[in-house]
Amino acid sequence: MRKIILLCFLFISMANLQAQESVDKTTTYFLIRHAEKVRENPADKNPDLNERGFQRAENWKKVLQHISFDAIYSTDYKRTLKTAEPIAKKCNLEPIIYNPSKVDFDLFKLENAGKNVLIVGHSNTIPQFVNVLIKQQKYQEMDDDEFSHLYIITVIGNQVTDLLLFQDF
Repeated sequence: MRKIILLCFLFISMANLQAQESVDKTTTYFLIRHAEKVRENPADKNPDLNERGFQRAENWKKVLQHISFDAIYSTDYKRTLKTAEPIAKKCNLEPIIYNPSKVDFDLFKLENAGKNVLIVGHSNTIPQFVNVLIKQQKYQEMDDDEFSHLYIITVIGNQVTDLLLFQDF
C-alpha cells in the first residue's frame, strides 16, 4: 500500500512539475527600430537603408549573435526588412510581416510563448509595442534620429521584466 501511495505521490509531483514548466515557459522579445534610412527624397514613404543603416543592421547581427531566434517580425518596409535581414539569414528564418496597428496581442503572445522573438519596427511603433507587452505606459516615441535602442522583454509565467539598452555603433 505504501508503494502505491509513494508511486501516486511521485506521479502527481511529476505531473505538477511538468504543468509548472509549461506555465513558466520563458518568452523573450527583442525589439529594435529600423536602422538609418535614405533621406534624400522626403516624399519617398519606403526608402532603403543608407550606408550607415546597412552597417547598423550588420552590427545588430553581431550584438544578437548568441540569440537563437524562433521568429522575426518586421513591418513591410524596405528599411525594416533590410534591418532584419542579416539576423534572419543567420537564423535561416523568413521575417513575418506584421502591421503594428492590427496586432492581436493576445494571439501574438500565445503564438510566441516560449520563443525568442525579434521585432523590427519604427520610432513610433516599437515603444508602443513594448508598452503593450509589459502592460505599462513606460516608453515614449523615439526621436527621429534615434536608432540605438534595444528593448528586451522577458516573460516567465506571469512575471514580466523589461530592459532598455543602448547600442551605439
